[in-house]
Amino acid sequence: MSTTADPIAALGALPGVADSVDSVRKAVDRVYGHRIMRRRSNEITSEAALRGARGSAALAGAEWALEEVRRRTDFSGDGEARTVGAALRLTAEAGQLLSIWRQSPLRVLARLHLVAAADSTEGAGRPRLAGEPVDEPLVELPLPDADEVAGRLEGLSQLIIAGSAAPALVTAAVVHGELLSLRPFGSHNGLVARAAERIVLVGSGLDPKAICPAEAGGAELGRAAYLAALDGYASGTPEGMAAWIAHCGKAVELGVRESAAVCEALQRGAA
Repeated sequence: MSTTADPIAALGALPGVADSVDSVRKAVDRVYGHRIMRRRSNEITSEAALRGARGSAALAGAEWALEEVRRRTDFSGDGEARTVGAALRLTAEAGQLLSIWRQSPLRVLARLHLVAAADSTEGAGRPRLAGEPVDEPLVELPLPDADEVAGRLEGLSQLIIAGSAAPALVTAAVVHGELLSLRPFGSHNGLVARAAERIVLVGSGLDPKAICPAEAGGAELGRAAYLAALDGYASGTPEGMAAWIAHCGKAVELGVRESAAVCEALQRGAA
């Protein structure tokens, strides 16, 4: 990232980023303007949460059908079931942490990991220490050591606390990309990174009712495209960073499309 006083905002000037930001803003405004949102927004929020959790789990390797996620009540079985359960818990928890994020993002990240791990792993709720392994097999980027993780987490925390003039999409993409590149926890880093992105999008006011599930859009774009875009973020090049932000923007737009379809279905049912 740039070394300017507001390095996140500096990314907004990268070629193509302003177009992504504008496209996302227009898409979000359209779904918020849907007439069904005036009467049944809580239903849209609940459905978006389910679809977002399903999408985040799919990006972590647990590709379940939406109806299976909706039907299932026990997520204590195999690894995929636990991943889906963790994604559902994180989606529910994220909404409870909005007020804490701007004051103490590291506390929020620790809480998200604790919720995802459900106390099942040693070190749950804290960044990994030197020599501790990381279970994140789908991300093949070089793994930063614990000292680098601590320094970059602190830097990210200070940027969030200080605030940025960057559009919400850019800030959310940086938080998401930084956490997934660092993999600061021993497990569930992808789930935590995507939950943190959700917190930024909601808390910034871009998506205050949490009806634009970027995770669902990311799953629709596919894991291969997701990881290729992440490689661009990790490269630190202007082109790579811009490509990652554009990918995150497209994921939000696809999530918006899902909620717009839900609005249309509810409107037809009410007709």
